[in-house]
Amino acid sequence: MLKQLSETIYYLPNQNDRERPTLGLVCGNQYSLIIDCGNSTQHAKEFLLEIEKLNVPPVKYVVITHAHWDHFLGMNEFDATVIVNSQTNKIIKEWQDYSYDDSSLEKYVNTNQMSSMCKEIIKTDIPNRDDFKLNSPDVIFENRLTLDLGNKVCIIETIKSTHTNDSTIIYIPDEKVIFLGDSPYGTTTNSLYHFKQSLLLPMINDIQKYDAEMFLLGHESICDVDEMNIYWKELTTASRAVKSPCLESATKCFKLENKRDPNDDELFFLKAFVNDQIIQSK
Repeated sequence: MLKQLSETIYYLPNQNDRERPTLGLVCGNQYSLIIDCGNSTQHAKEFLLEIEKLNVPPVKYVVITHAHWDHFLGMNEFDATVIVNSQTNKIIKEWQDYSYDDSSLEKYVNTNQMSSMCKEIIKTDIPNRDDFKLNSPDVIFENRLTLDLGNKVCIIETIKSTHTNDSTIIYIPDEKVIFLGDSPYGTTTNSLYHFKQSLLLPMINDIQKYDAEMFLLGHESICDVDEMNIYWKELTTASRAVKSPCLESATKCFKLENKRDPNDDELFFLKAFVNDQIIQSK
């Protein structure tokens, strides 16, 4: 069910058990804009059915925050201008060459081109998948794009991110609302979950330059500014303590600098930054 954040902004909450991220809807006087396409045609159709219940202007634009499958595999269902940054477009082009029959899906999983969860979602939530082929995005931008939906400006920008190299955020100035997609999260490389330590502060700077009070995230749905500030503080505090690929040293450094033990979230972040040191040292 769609949730209403303001008179002009709605969102479909994430469902992590089904690998469904938060989807957004921003409405101007003339047009509406959708943020992310869902993880399948079924996810997208359910979102569109919810939108049909509202008296909102027609959807003219769709923005994809990054090229992870759960954010774009539903894109064919939207009769709108699909907008991506150039890096996202390159990755989607690779997926356009995929086949979606059983044997092909198994091959992609075995060669680490696709996760097992992705394979299962495709099997259950994309009908007629033997003939399925992703459409091409309509607008490819490099750094920043501004759209006016009719007395409703949306700023679309590619930012540095600890999650992907193609993260796009969407800021709505008059509402002080920002859609972050998965940009503040870590990522997994060689089975190690990590935050890209070198990109942490640049990412935070890219996000905090916007005067936002509400933050829509891919897999938490919504956070207020206090919650985000706690998240940034825990991340940066953990990062400062990690100077080598050794968790014991990082934990000791954390305790010395902060005169306390790390909490559960900070310990998780310490391990993730240590993993990044391990990856970078290879």
